Amino acid sequence: MGGVKVLVVATKAPWPPVDGGRFLLRNTLEALTAAGHRPVLVAPVDPARFDLAAVAAELAGCCEPRLVAAAPGRALPSAWRSWVSGMPLSVARHALPAVRREVARCLEAERFDLVHAEQLQALPQTAPARAHGLPVVLRAQNVESDLWAETARRTAGWRGRALRLEARRLARWEGAAVRRAAAVLALTAEDAVRLRTLSGGAGHVRVVRAAFPELPAATVPPLPGAPAVVVLGSRGWLPNEDAVAWFLAEVWPLVCAALPGAVLHLFGAAPSGPASAGIVLHPAPEESAEAFAPGSLLAVPLRIGSGVRIKVLEAWARGVPVVGTPAALAGLEAEDGREALVAESPAAFAAALGRLAREPELAARLAGAGARARRERHDPARVVEELLRVYREVVQGASAK
Repeated sequence: MGGVKVLVVATKAPWPPVDGGRFLLRNTLEALTAAGHRPVLVAPVDPARFDLAAVAAELAGCCEPRLVAAAPGRALPSAWRSWVSGMPLSVARHALPAVRREVARCLEAERFDLVHAEQLQALPQTAPARAHGLPVVLRAQNVESDLWAETARRTAGWRGRALRLEARRLARWEGAAVRRAAAVLALTAEDAVRLRTLSGGAGHVRVVRAAFPELPAATVPPLPGAPAVVVLGSRGWLPNEDAVAWFLAEVWPLVCAALPGAVLHLFGAAPSGPASAGIVLHPAPEESAEAFAPGSLLAVPLRIGSGVRIKVLEAWARGVPVVGTPAALAGLEAEDGREALVAESPAAFAAALGRLAREPELAARLAGAGARARRERHDPARVVEELLRVYREVVQGASAK
């Protein structure tokens, strides 16, 4: 079997790479193209936030973009659709008729070997594949129901109850999705186990790591601070909001007490209340290198996690040492003191940042080991070989039926 013609259906276009999910998809498309397979991408672009033509131009080098001007559904109509259909709310928000019509149009106009759904929320948009007898591969960037369940556990009141309901619906949907898909791609062995459990042991789940390219050290001015500590947040994503709130309330006061010259550079987050001294707020970087300035330390205080942290992979690629919680480093096979410092409590997190500030040789050693881990475990050429192996198995299996 030669080249694999794949139609990728996503919930968002992977440009600009303002979050880990977009970065992951962009890296995958680039790796497929570099291997001689030209994927076609169908994805919505919110016209209120991004210029569709500009996004298409940026993506033309890594895929054939078939972008649709559409935004996720508004809260109340999506909630009603979720209630009536039993569909999880986070899935209902992305069930966009315009995207599904574009998928159908592509399948009518071109021949594809398979359809790749990027994340659980993209699966409803792949329904036209059934009419064409095409297998659907689902890549689960994380275990959605686990994220919602853990977020619910940390959320009080009616909001926590609503999150628990969503987590239960997502668990049922994920289990059914694993059973229905021709193959499911998990980013980590831990996620693969959970997805198999949710499906009752059925389904074809394979681990294919996240691809991340080699990158040079960022050629941006150093950030002020001794040390300069970077936290990457995002608005509207509850695990990241929880991480930022915990870091500001519990960890950062301890860092300031031990390191009076430290400056926190918070990218892409809007914490409540006035900004404290020693904290600099930055917008989400248009170019990710802005957040990985030489000499800085990346703190990843995630307490709710699944999949892998793309920001850790970028830090490894750019030579920036990392301090993270166990949840932040899960699935990356990182060992405490080898590729990163792992800290769970506020005191341990602050102490780890203090160690890196006082021990530049330790920071350099972690950065070097992280670069090797990225090269050995996440090199795009190696990862795309694993991905194509699964694609070919699925296509051959469909042909044999």
